[in-house]
Amino acid sequence: MPFGIVSKPLQTWLNALRLQEQGDAMQQLTAGITKANTGLEGIVWNILGQIYVPKSLNEQSFSWHATFPVGTFVPPHIHPTQDEFIYLLDGRLDLMLDGKDFVATTGDLIRLPMNMSHGIFNKSDQTVKCFFWVTPTRRLYDLFWGIHSMKEQKPEDVVALAATYNIHFLPPPPGATAIFGSPGAPTMLPPAQGQPPVVINPP
Repeated sequence: MPFGIVSKPLQTWLNALRLQEQGDAMQQLTAGITKANTGLEGIVWNILGQIYVPKSLNEQSFSWHATFPVGTFVPPHIHPTQDEFIYLLDGRLDLMLDGKDFVATTGDLIRLPMNMSHGIFNKSDQTVKCFFWVTPTRRLYDLFWGIHSMKEQKPEDVVALAATYNIHFLPPPPGATAIFGSPGAPTMLPPAQGQPPVVINPP
């Protein structure tokens, strides 16, 4: 793709996809420091109303800083081939892990083994900041680009896209009603529904 037509972050993503199609391995980890208030290539994603800033990426692991505004959440889902971890920097998260309720607060580490369903909710009255990482990386980085690039993050579209990247959302429990979207779609809050735009500085 000719340079100058798309942004540098998007060029980075497209080049990575092209390398994968050619059979080349994902880049290896390089020594260095990802400075505060910045992410890889200046990338900032909007994922289901949350702000994700990628911090490191290689074949073995992928990490990102996440900001969860009040009322935002990730519905229960499964990573069949990845372990996931969340270090809670500030605030409180309610979690549903394998169908059971848990609460994590500042300083806690959340461990999410592969194949275990988990949902992540900010039910508190304050913004939550946390640090995620998964191992191995698989295609999660590409999925985040795909969701961020959607003109509108409709639940049914997010669910369908995620499944193509081997991330599987669970339907709501019996009797539950999705906030919007098709019946059976996981409950999701659209970004900033009914709220004025919120500007969040990258972590």
